[in-house]
Amino acid sequence: MTALIIHGGAGARRERNYDAEIVHMRQVVEAMKVRLDEGDSALDVAVAAVVMLEDSGLYVAGKGASPNLAGAYELDASIMDGSTRRAGSVAALQGFRNPVAAARAVMEKTPHVMLVGEGAALFAHDQALDMIGDETAWFTGAGKGEDNHPPGTLSHGTVGACVLDAHGRLAAATSTAGVFGKMPGRVGDTPIPAAGTWADAGAAASCTGQGEYFIRVAAAAQVAWRVAAGQSLADATQAVIDEIGVMGGDGGLIALDAQGNIAAPFNSQGMKHAWLTPDGDIGVEVFRS
Repeated sequence: MTALIIHGGAGARRERNYDAEIVHMRQVVEAMKVRLDEGDSALDVAVAAVVMLEDSGLYVAGKGASPNLAGAYELDASIMDGSTRRAGSVAALQGFRNPVAAARAVMEKTPHVMLVGEGAALFAHDQALDMIGDETAWFTGAGKGEDNHPPGTLSHGTVGACVLDAHGRLAAATSTAGVFGKMPGRVGDTPIPAAGTWADAGAAASCTGQGEYFIRVAAAAQVAWRVAAGQSLADATQAVIDEIGVMGGDGGLIALDAQGNIAAPFNSQGMKHAWLTPDGDIGVEVFRS
């Protein structure tokens, strides 16, 4: 049994057309289904899915990033392997094409969980990860014109994936360029295991939204802990989003449990997401039907 769910951010606005994102997310799921059918691990597939999302330039992550208030592109990402609880992340990374690849390298090549800023960039260079040449030519600014909150408040955009492989292993990965117009050095939930990304033996989650709120409720880990305590995945994920909403935050999350159940609650206008069920069915949605 295999399953997966991906997201392209909970910043969708009803006045915008998302046909390109819908087509692309389906392509990502179809490509990852092939890999799962071939026996690839949940971790490999989660990273590969996020790389495709980062490289598309359609979402506020990777190539789709916009600069912070100082004009710099600072990107964050994290991954977690549910079968081992290993995790890796980078924050405020500049100059590299795929932050999620850097996060995996941190997990596999260092004794640490997180590297930030210049240290993350030096490490990524030492690992010979793909660098960006001309930033102006590379970045697409996918979030331009999609300011999903008033000026001075917390806008958002993120991508992520949760995967269950044929061996019952779960993994999650998340990547972002952060909120629009963010202060230099700002770090949200995305690179923080437990807040923006989580995977253990029972559930995996990837979050998208106003990260400050997701940090304050340990959103991704709380989903898994609720599932471990006996809640259904649907109830666990909705409870977390409700808690964030009560605090005044918005966004959404995707989650997957060891039985192949998927959930994608959000309290924003829309959330770009797509999924593969254990039965092999593929679905894509931005706004609730």
